Amino acid sequence: MRSDAMKTGSTKIPHRSLFKALGLTDEEIRRPMIGVVCAKNDIIPGHVHLDKIAEAVQAGIRIAGGTPFVFPAIGVCDGIAMGHSGMKYSLISREHIADSVEIMAMAHPFDALVFIPNCDKIVPGMLMAALRLNVPSIFVSGGPMMPGRTVDGKQITLSNAFEVVGAIGKEGITQEVLDDVENNACPGCGSCAGMFTANSMNCMTEVVGLGLPGNGTIPAISAARIRLAKEAGMKIMELLDKNICPKDIVTEKTLRNALHADMALGCSTNTILHLPAIAHAAGLKVDFEEINKISKETPHLVKLSPAGSDCLVDLDYAGGISAVIQELAEYGLFDTDVITCTGKTVKENIEKARVLDANVIRSKETAYSPDGGLAILWGNIAPDGAVVKKGAVLPEMLVHEGPAKVFNSEEESIEAILSDKVVAGDVVVIRYEGPKGGPGMREMLAPTASLAGKGLDNSVALITDGRFSGASKGASIGHVSPEAAAGGVIGLIQDGDVISIDMLNNKLELKVADEEIERRRSEFKPVLKEVPDGYLRRYRELVTSANTGAIFK
Repeated sequence: MRSDAMKTGSTKIPHRSLFKALGLTDEEIRRPMIGVVCAKNDIIPGHVHLDKIAEAVQAGIRIAGGTPFVFPAIGVCDGIAMGHSGMKYSLISREHIADSVEIMAMAHPFDALVFIPNCDKIVPGMLMAALRLNVPSIFVSGGPMMPGRTVDGKQITLSNAFEVVGAIGKEGITQEVLDDVENNACPGCGSCAGMFTANSMNCMTEVVGLGLPGNGTIPAISAARIRLAKEAGMKIMELLDKNICPKDIVTEKTLRNALHADMALGCSTNTILHLPAIAHAAGLKVDFEEINKISKETPHLVKLSPAGSDCLVDLDYAGGISAVIQELAEYGLFDTDVITCTGKTVKENIEKARVLDANVIRSKETAYSPDGGLAILWGNIAPDGAVVKKGAVLPEMLVHEGPAKVFNSEEESIEAILSDKVVAGDVVVIRYEGPKGGPGMREMLAPTASLAGKGLDNSVALITDGRFSGASKGASIGHVSPEAAAGGVIGLIQDGDVISIDMLNNKLELKVADEEIERRRSEFKPVLKEVPDGYLRRYRELVTSANTGAIFK
């Protein structure tokens, strides 16, 4: 056992003495030692209850003969960090989480690990750590929040709270309406109720086989979530006994499975930032060309908030991720022979799965579209690619051409949108918000939600070298690579330049002559924002482009 290095033999008398200082008995010290990485904190609604998940995990470990040790991981609430400088610290926390877990698990060589994340960067950060360490590991998230309901019975989520800001001043938007949304959009604990980034990544964790069936969709408030946590605690002991490690589970086949499921579910564009980084930690690669190929062959079967009105709880009631996988497998779009953290194959896991609500999980014949919910766009603006959640774009905006309104920060764009300086037909360009330029690649939920609140999501597109919250909808194109701070063409765009978007053919073009682009490039000086000494400065120096997953050099 790995833990023998810190507990076995006469030279480890002082080590065992320290374990006994924790109140451990000789029997507990002899047992396999299991690290439990818990991201509980009191500021993230998706994490406030994770201590209860950790208690259940510990119970499961003890039932199966192990000794659990809980240690923490940090987390940033993207919703609370949104729209101010705090969002610069969201994506960069992913690397810190992966590093800190590695530090803890190498300094204290646990025999296996159970990961308890829930929200946006915590899930991929922990997945990167699990693959980097490659000891038997299993994930159990905190589960999704229930949707809220307004006084008139309308189902709402956090995205409605962001969108109503842009509607302030419109006829019928009274203080009572604002208070109704504010008080009811987020009714309790859990990761925000729609297919936003947190739930997208928890679903991806289940799809790749590192989370038990139900991990992505069982509601946070359900007793079934506690039972799942106990099962995860027991299951880690089986994985340890069989020596099944993360790199045995996460392979090229499972990553391809993840992309097929991603397209069918219409997940957040952030999955196209995190899956390449997770693949990198496994010594694998996710290729943008392959993403588009998979998107074109995968029907869009599920449309949850913000693209639709259903939420994660509706997907759970409809059969969950297992039912979606079963549908994809029937179309030859999912390899079910791969091993998972259950110790069984996907085929065995989904044997009893079935679609319980065909309105939530559609068939290939009734799919929202014959191709997937995400797409990669290319062109002179984005020679290394850009990402769009096509499944959340109105049909009339799939092809759009209009004049650029250029902003060098998110704040400038929000001010312009709320003061009606952005009008129908425009293409909003927000730059210097990429991994280096931000630094930190902030999410642009406030501008997209403001456009929706103004009723402009059917006539205005937005492109950025930053990224979008999973709660964003509309013609929102992010991850433009190379970014402006790295000399990308997005940094050369001027007000009034015509931008052409053709999502049907994966095109994103600046309609300016090549000679003029080269003239501008010869005079170009990037607008790099001052950053304080510390993590932001180090991040800017180390981070790579969005098309690589914004991994470190």
